[in-house]
Amino acid sequence: MPPPSDIVKVAIEWPGANAQLMEIDQVSVHWSLSGSEQFALRYADGPQLYITEQSRSEIKNGTILRLAISPARAARQLLDRIQSHGIDARLEALKELAKLSADPTFATEFISMEGIGTLARLVESVCSLLSFGEMLAFTLTAFLELMDHGIVSWDLISLSFIKQIASYVNQPMVDVSILQRSLAILESMVLNSHSLYHRVAQEITVGQLIGHLQVSNQEIQTYAIALINALFLKAPEDRRQVSTEMASTLAQKHLRSIILNHVIRGNRPIKAEMAHQLYVLQVLTFNLLEERMMTKMDPSDQAQRDIIFELRRIAFDGENDPSGTEKRKAMYTKDYKMLGFTNHVNPAMDFTQTPPGMLALDNMLYLAKLHQDTYIRIVLENSSREDKHECPFGRCAIELTRMLCEILQVGELPNEGCNDYHPMFFTHDRAWEEFFCVCIQLLNKTWKEMRATAEDFNKVMQVVREQITRTLAMKPSSLDQLKGKLRGLSYSEILRLRQSERMSQDDFHLALCLRIQPEILELIKQQRLNRLCEGSCFRKLGNRRRQEKFWFCRLSLNHKVLHYGDLDESPQGEVPFELLTDKIPVSDIKSVVTGKDCPHMKEKSALKQNKEVLEQAFSILYDPDENLNFVAPNKYEYCIWTDGLCALLGREMGSDLTRSDLDTLISMEMKLRLLDLENITIPEAPPPVPKEPSTYNFTYNYG
Repeated sequence: MPPPSDIVKVAIEWPGANAQLMEIDQVSVHWSLSGSEQFALRYADGPQLYITEQSRSEIKNGTILRLAISPARAARQLLDRIQSHGIDARLEALKELAKLSADPTFATEFISMEGIGTLARLVESVCSLLSFGEMLAFTLTAFLELMDHGIVSWDLISLSFIKQIASYVNQPMVDVSILQRSLAILESMVLNSHSLYHRVAQEITVGQLIGHLQVSNQEIQTYAIALINALFLKAPEDRRQVSTEMASTLAQKHLRSIILNHVIRGNRPIKAEMAHQLYVLQVLTFNLLEERMMTKMDPSDQAQRDIIFELRRIAFDGENDPSGTEKRKAMYTKDYKMLGFTNHVNPAMDFTQTPPGMLALDNMLYLAKLHQDTYIRIVLENSSREDKHECPFGRCAIELTRMLCEILQVGELPNEGCNDYHPMFFTHDRAWEEFFCVCIQLLNKTWKEMRATAEDFNKVMQVVREQITRTLAMKPSSLDQLKGKLRGLSYSEILRLRQSERMSQDDFHLALCLRIQPEILELIKQQRLNRLCEGSCFRKLGNRRRQEKFWFCRLSLNHKVLHYGDLDESPQGEVPFELLTDKIPVSDIKSVVTGKDCPHMKEKSALKQNKEVLEQAFSILYDPDENLNFVAPNKYEYCIWTDGLCALLGREMGSDLTRSDLDTLISMEMKLRLLDLENITIPEAPPPVPKEPSTYNFTYNYG
């Protein structure tokens, strides 16, 4: 008899004794110890967490447990020892506290005894602790672990404590372990409290954090970037200027080049947490574009309209000539058409849709001013083509900007756990604009390769999106490398990759189909045999009397005998075996024939039967030279019986119904397996069918 599921076998250790094997009841554990309320069980390995009423059901067979003093008793003892005057005793107590603070049960007890306040006062008042770096490191570790449980609010932290922690970050020669924990505490303050954001921002400057990026310790670099990200992310939304000022400050302090040279191009591989923080910084940097992306152009704003005039001037006038401006005003509409704007009369209307809003115009102006030769070449090259083959620069630039915003998720919050940063965006102060300039040239090149017309605009944009996303997945380390990889992804190469992937996908699909086909066929076979066990009613042929005669046939439950017999009328359900007087052993069956090969279809009188009867006829030939003739009532029953009889004889089921069922079931099975791979739970029961409305006289109430 197996042991009860609530009983587990464990090894229990306690001081001064060897470990003993015991069986404990997960539902109710009783100890024959005096003062048992002062003791508790902890895991001996791993985090060594306390076992509570809620967690004891998680104990597994073979677990090693340790008998220890209760969390409340441990918290009281440690709190007393921390406040003792002996340095060695205090250090040992803080070491143990740093370890136990990760346990939520212990943390609750320690915090209820004002333990957080005790640690905070220890940090605030004893500045000489800097001479005891190890002790301070354990104090900060315990403080951070206790606060991370979320039992108390970060808003309760005093200003003097923040100043003290910030001083450790600002000091040039502070111990690495103290610096690391101080940066982590400041990050948690910013992320978990709106009120502490301003206090931390007043104590920590960007310059001081950038200094910590130039060290060789990647963990310190990671915590420094994490704090920068936290300050960036939690900047008050009602003070948009804060983000702008911060972005300007970061640029002045050369944050980008320091990260590039000391982190990305350092001698150490990038760890997962650092990659995540670089991704977060990349996202937050691109999010500075959101305001322009969501700003519509005001057609009545002369300053904004002047930007469009400047685009036209650079493309067609060469240099600003005031005397010729009035003369060319009549040609502006023609010029705007050549620039590829959708609205030739008032191109400002092209920038009223958000996204991309004014960000598209900013990108176009950057290209026109910083890459003037490229800009002029693209515009003039397309204006000299036939109308149907010209690549509309304005429309393309606007749509490309929208596409890049989607690809790089401009305006979206960072995704927790994502490490998808791109080194090339840290290689240039204007990485976004330079990225646009590379991509607009790609678009123009792809347009020519596809020999596209205006009707192909969306197709071209789809190919360009694929070229960009494939290249970004290669993680080019610089913009020059980006250009090289994009050159290798021509339109013909994209077509080749698509074909290759389609073939690979087809091969995978075929392999999976072949793998699951046998079990699907077995399922169909069992369904057919089950239907034969239920039986079917057949009409007798050659009966010219007004009253029809019927007969019934069904397979025995052990699949060894076919039972059949005559009926006076069509049955409403299954016919018991007792009423079926005749039978054929399955072992005597020689073969199953269909259609014209059936004996009853070869008879002279049967030759006049219509095509439907011929297609639904089948016969069983059995020893010695007997046969049992059928005409199925419909095509479905014909397929069920011929398939079932073939399965019974160990032959292939070849009806159209089997092929259809096989395709349907394989398709469903593959979709279910793909859903399972995505961890999507499929309910056991189907959703309820909506009730049919009682009336279809629908009306709309305009009142």
